[in-house]
Amino acid sequence: MLRAVRSLFNPLRPDDYLSMINPLWTTRELRGKVERVVPEGSEAVSVYIRPGFEWQGHTPGQYVRLGVLIDGRYHWRAYSLTSDPDPVDGLVSVSPKLVPSGTVSPYLVGTIRTGDIVRLSEVEGEFTLPSPVPDKMVFISAGSGITPIISMLRALDHHDQVRDVVVVHSVHNREQLMFADTLEELEAKHDGLTVKLRITSDEGRMKASELDELVPDWRERESFCSGPGEHLDDLRSYWKDQGESDRFHYESFQPVIGGGDDAGEGGTVKFLNSKKDVECDGATTILAAGEEAGLDLTFGCRIGICHTCVGTLKKGRLRDLRNGDISEPTGQAVRICVNTAEGDIEIEL
Repeated sequence: MLRAVRSLFNPLRPDDYLSMINPLWTTRELRGKVERVVPEGSEAVSVYIRPGFEWQGHTPGQYVRLGVLIDGRYHWRAYSLTSDPDPVDGLVSVSPKLVPSGTVSPYLVGTIRTGDIVRLSEVEGEFTLPSPVPDKMVFISAGSGITPIISMLRALDHHDQVRDVVVVHSVHNREQLMFADTLEELEAKHDGLTVKLRITSDEGRMKASELDELVPDWRERESFCSGPGEHLDDLRSYWKDQGESDRFHYESFQPVIGGGDDAGEGGTVKFLNSKKDVECDGATTILAAGEEAGLDLTFGCRIGICHTCVGTLKKGRLRDLRNGDISEPTGQAVRICVNTAEGDIEIEL
């Protein structure tokens, strides 16, 4: 259908005309219009977006790549969708937390305005609720790790499936708590929902070994956990030690990429499209090395999830900095945000 539409406007692009009528109308990309921006605690906001007609919806727990124009260049980041998948008002939301040293989160938290147009990718992610929904569940999150879980809770509420749910959420202080009103309203509405907050500045970080006290019947529950890497490592190890790994589902928000024991020999990266050779040590991603050399490389999440920063490896070997694995995927698309050179390589990018 889109090819037929394009042919009507050849040689001009149909988007040149469609955007004059409605900025969300496009045959090339999915766009959205910012309808409102709502604070979520002291360090985050929820950005509510009306997507274009090609939006296919999402499953609770999935994420979308958001493209925003900053200083004349589109920057992409992956954010969990925090809205109910079946919103009455047709709006979807993402809820970024401020990273002061970042580029996109300061823009979304402090600059973006109602009426701004953003770009949207297709939704992705496998951290979702199973079907049928389990009768007993426990959600464990920390910091902004609550974002995919709040979408799950909203969906359970919408479909009246809150039967026996415990939420254990950790936050540094109460001022930083995201979705405070939503959590309070849902707990008041459903007898089957219990919310337990952990203020880490007062009580310290939660340890998995405390679960027997916090949620005595946790072994009987399907678990969904989201948050920083160290927090999840502790939980994952505990579930494994207890023989309950099959009931542990997780989403990591702060994977460690590079700079550790997985560093390799490095090498020269030949960027074929830009005709530039860049030195890359064994602890630095190809993306970071290219940026340091002044290349304008497209990226999204920077953690190997969104597949925005991919190029075709033409020659050489790579080391995956997430796990140290070495591969030689010649002719295949590779993610430059999680891989480094293992010797000299050539990449089409």
